[in-house]
Parts: sequence; structure tokens; C-alpha cells
Amino acid sequence: MAKVRSAVPADVDLILSFIHHLAEYEHLENEVIATPELLKEWIFDKNKAEVLFAVNDEGKEVGIALFFHNFSTFLGRAGIYLEDLFVLPEERRKGYGSMLLRALAKLCVERDCGRLEWSCLKWNTPALNFYQSWGAQTLDDWVTLRVTGGNLKAMGS
Repeated sequence: MAKVRSAVPADVDLILSFIHHLAEYEHLENEVIATPELLKEWIFDKNKAEVLFAVNDEGKEVGIALFFHNFSTFLGRAGIYLEDLFVLPEERRKGYGSMLLRALAKLCVERDCGRLEWSCLKWNTPALNFYQSWGAQTLDDWVTLRVTGGNLKAMGS
């Protein structure tokens, strides 16, 4: 029976494999510098993120959701930020993405979080349509900003 399960430290290679699949799908393969050691440290040792897997009837992991808590000053409570949701191409349209979103929504409710949010690439129409079918709204008034690498080091010094 298909299910959702939480990742354990022994899953770091599997998590990295899904990260590489996602990067390939998003045409961002050159940006992946994560290693199993980094994933183990940040996800499991420092507890800075969590991972859920969608598992098919044969017991194979076919989808992943990597997420962490953020905080809303307006709501006065934490939320869950979904960093990545990815289902293997051959396993799409079988309900695994929905299983992962439901599991995240359930965690939000159980943890008394104020919201579940994520970003999606503008060109990824299939994903946008899927998310909107669940009632997700695009935040057109907001722009995502990011500082990395040398700029981050300069800003922090």
C-alpha cells in the first residue's frame, strides 16, 4: 500500500538522488553542491530541515518533500516552508504529490502552524496547475530575493 514516511539518516544518499533528479528537471544540475555529509549534518544532526518520502505499493520511494519551519510575524506563529516537492516523472499523476501535500498539511495542523507555503518556477505550468487545484494562491505582489556566495560573505562581514 502506498504511504508517506519520514526520512532517517540512512536515507541521505536517496535524498541526494532526488535532489539531482529535481535539479535535472529544473535545468539546474550545475547548482547542486550538496553532499551526503552536508545533508546528514543539516537535516539530521542540526535538525534544520525534514524530509518525507512518498512510497509506492512496491515499497520504492517515488517522491520527496523537503521542508522546514519558518515564522510569520503577522500570524505570530511558525509555518512550514516546502523547499522542494518532486515526484519521479514515471510516477506522476498517480497521487504521490497529493499524498505529500496532504501529509504536510496534516503536519501543519498537528503543529498548530499558521500556513504552508512554497515557491514554484514560473515556467513549471504543470506544477502550478497542480498546486492551484489544491487551493494554493500565487502571491503576485511578492518577489523572491536571494543573496548567496561572495555577496553573502560580503554582506555578513
